[in-house]
Amino acid sequence: MAEVWVIDALRTPRGIGKAGKGALADMHSQELLAVVLRALRDRVGFDTGDIDDIMIGCGTQSGQQGYCLARMAALSAGYDDAAPGMMVERFCGSGLTAFSLGAMAILSGFQDLVVTGGVEMMSYTAGLQRPPLLDADNTALRAKRAQFAQGIAADIIATHEGFSRADIDRYAAESHRRAAEAVRSGAFRSVVPVLDAAGNVVLDHEQLLRPGTTAEGLGQLPASFPPYMDRQIAEDGTSQRSLVERAFPGIVIDHVHHAGNSSGVADGAAAVLLASPDYARAHGLKPRARVRSIAVAGDSPEIMLNAPVPAARKALAKAKMDIGNIDLFEVNEAFAAIPMKFQRDLDVDPALVNVNGGAIALGHPIGATGAMLIGTILDELERRDQTTGLITLCTGGGMAPATIIERI
Repeated sequence: MAEVWVIDALRTPRGIGKAGKGALADMHSQELLAVVLRALRDRVGFDTGDIDDIMIGCGTQSGQQGYCLARMAALSAGYDDAAPGMMVERFCGSGLTAFSLGAMAILSGFQDLVVTGGVEMMSYTAGLQRPPLLDADNTALRAKRAQFAQGIAADIIATHEGFSRADIDRYAAESHRRAAEAVRSGAFRSVVPVLDAAGNVVLDHEQLLRPGTTAEGLGQLPASFPPYMDRQIAEDGTSQRSLVERAFPGIVIDHVHHAGNSSGVADGAAAVLLASPDYARAHGLKPRARVRSIAVAGDSPEIMLNAPVPAARKALAKAKMDIGNIDLFEVNEAFAAIPMKFQRDLDVDPALVNVNGGAIALGHPIGATGAMLIGTILDELERRDQTTGLITLCTGGGMAPATIIERI
């Protein structure tokens, strides 16, 4: 049966994604991506002239992130001219979708060596003068589907599920604790430092980390999304509240999410090398894992963030596995309610989900996170001498990619 092997996975540390505060904020997105492409080549030692394609996810492909970064970063990293590149966009699922497309290209038999990954410089994209999806003059779609801010959707999920503010803050505090312990113990072996052109270290640690965060401290923070409710998003007077009321008439939202229990705004990049078994054997490339399953699912675009559960079920069915066959899970912590609902719906032991913390503590560089999580879960599977891992992320528009990998 055809297989695709994961040869290696690398990522940068996550920098604070705010201009003037983040260590990476002055870098061009292309150069940040070049850091991991260069490190991947140097660590594995593969011939970049053999690359069939470079597939890179990015959530906001505009301005300095809009000029086919996959190809341009490869040129900057010194890859062979024969290595082509392309960009992929599925909101927060862009990096994992790029990984999936690379795997499918190899499984098809038409490609043998593919670099996948993701990049996002939120310190740059926050300043772009572009209207967000919901603020655009998109009256035709808005009349059909009442999509609103993701944070409001997360609060609606928490309300529907009965997750209290205390529940949400306890989950977030544990994410912070796990991430701090992971850094202390050296769990993130897939991380490479970011260097400038002169070889100086720009960032070699997780910049968003806040050791010592407690549920009690988080409980003092104000909810983030009530001020969004009455914000006008169109010239016709449409507000977030009016869209929510149309989708969920009479709902009383318990606003529980805030900056401490939602994903941090971050900069970062990741790269993953995939190969066919025949190519890997012929060129002496040692695999770390194989791809067992790939899936993507859609769900309600209004509630927006619930698709990880059907995506995981789909991936498990494709692999002819059940939830008990998975040793570890990475469910992106866009907001605390998302992995909490995942755990409840699939009856997953919380001790197996995001064991080294997640985006609440470490940050979520939109298009890069999915690719980052491949290395994160693979590192931990190796540390524990376990076998299988499932990765999934919620995305805008009510979608989620999911994949299952198995150590070799």
